[in-house]
Amino acid sequence: MFFLFIENSSADGMDTVWAILFSALLGAVFTAFLVWVLTTRSRKLDQERSKATLYYASKEAELTAREIRNKAELEIEKKWTELRNTETRTTLELEQRQAEIEQQKKLLAEEQAALDAKKERFEHESASLRRGRQRVGRMIRTYRSLMEEVGKMSAEEIRTNLFAQVQQECEDEIRHFRRELLERSDNEVEMEARKILITAMQRVSSGPNSDAIAAMIDISNAEMKGRIIGREGRNIKCFEATTGTTIMIDESPDSLLISCFDPVRREVAKIALEALIADGRIHPTSIEEAISKAREQVDAEVIRYGEEAIDQLGLTGVHHEILTVLGRLKYRFSFNQNVLDHSIEVAFLSSMLAAELGLDPVIAKRAGLFHDIGKAVDQEYEGSHAAIGAELLRRHGEPQAIVNAVAAHHEEVPAETPYAGLLIAADTLSATRPGVRAETQKNYLLRLERLEQLASTLPGVEQAYAIQAGREIRVIVSPDAIQDEDARKLARTIRMKIEEELQYPSVIKVTVIREQRFVETAK
Repeated sequence: MFFLFIENSSADGMDTVWAILFSALLGAVFTAFLVWVLTTRSRKLDQERSKATLYYASKEAELTAREIRNKAELEIEKKWTELRNTETRTTLELEQRQAEIEQQKKLLAEEQAALDAKKERFEHESASLRRGRQRVGRMIRTYRSLMEEVGKMSAEEIRTNLFAQVQQECEDEIRHFRRELLERSDNEVEMEARKILITAMQRVSSGPNSDAIAAMIDISNAEMKGRIIGREGRNIKCFEATTGTTIMIDESPDSLLISCFDPVRREVAKIALEALIADGRIHPTSIEEAISKAREQVDAEVIRYGEEAIDQLGLTGVHHEILTVLGRLKYRFSFNQNVLDHSIEVAFLSSMLAAELGLDPVIAKRAGLFHDIGKAVDQEYEGSHAAIGAELLRRHGEPQAIVNAVAAHHEEVPAETPYAGLLIAADTLSATRPGVRAETQKNYLLRLERLEQLASTLPGVEQAYAIQAGREIRVIVSPDAIQDEDARKLARTIRMKIEEELQYPSVIKVTVIREQRFVETAK
């Protein structure tokens, strides 16, 4: 139809057709060129975009790899640091272990040396004993030959006499040998005990004790004395009846004295009277109020003193009733020594002695703190303060070891554990250290003189000396008049006479010395 259309068209129409065809062809070419250009450009853009994507991906991969490498390096460095620290600790532990092994070797060497010395000493003593036996054997043979030569006795009679003589000589040798061993063992034990006691005493630091005297109160003027006495003495009578104390006004013009055997009552009376003097209003009602407040104050102080003692020693689980009774010891004195301070000191000493001996220091510390607690118990309980204190502790759940140590610290009952012996030693150390207990010089010299006279009056005694502030007496006896067994009996006799006739603090050691010398001069 296109060709029919061309045939039917005119020449002008042909030109138009050709123009259209040329235009269409030209448009197709231009379109193809444009498509080619756009396609080429799109490819270049895709290539550039792909390159950019690959570049950024490679950079990101490189950064990721660098981060992974850094983390790995940090982890490796951390592991190396831990390994180095572990190696250092291991080296230190090995060095410490090596030092401990060397110390143990040194201790074992010292113990071996001591054992060798003891072995050598025993071998020497055994050799001496063998020589003695050989000498006895020679004497027996000599005696037997003499008996056979001159005697007309039968063989049985000779055997009986020889047996009796040998038995007597062997008994003397064995007794002498045993006495030497016992004396040497006693000396070694005494030296070890002294070393432990010195170690414990050097670690305790105690302050001086204040004088235990009756309570003194200063009065500003004589008018205040009149107020205290009251009309017809009603104020002072009310005060004395309520507090259970005695007030002495005429002792000095500017003070008055409060006297009472119970130190807690005396402290209550002192606080109440000082409050009344400060207030100035003194009559029976104000007296009762002041005494009531003073009792409350003293009760609070008693609890505080008990808690301070417990905190100072680091103890726990103490019953409230025991704490209350313990605080009352602050107001009690024994020969100028405050009983609570003395108990704390004994607790420290007992704890350190127990630690030196491998025992439980906490049990020893509790026993030392509570050993005199019976001194603060009221008079309705009967018995010694040791028995009363032990019963109080038993009733409030303290362990049996502590109860027995408190009951036995004055040797009134048998000791069941080593803590009783530790408590006795610590109590003696605290009570006998210099300056702890007051005693006038006159009474001190009189006590020493009586102690020496008591020993000098016994037969066989040549000299007697009281030493160590009267805590030991040494008696020198005549060796001709007193034998060894008699010397032992004399020491026991002196101890019994001291216990019956003298009054003394702590203990007194009796030492009887018997020495015999044989002197010859070679010319």
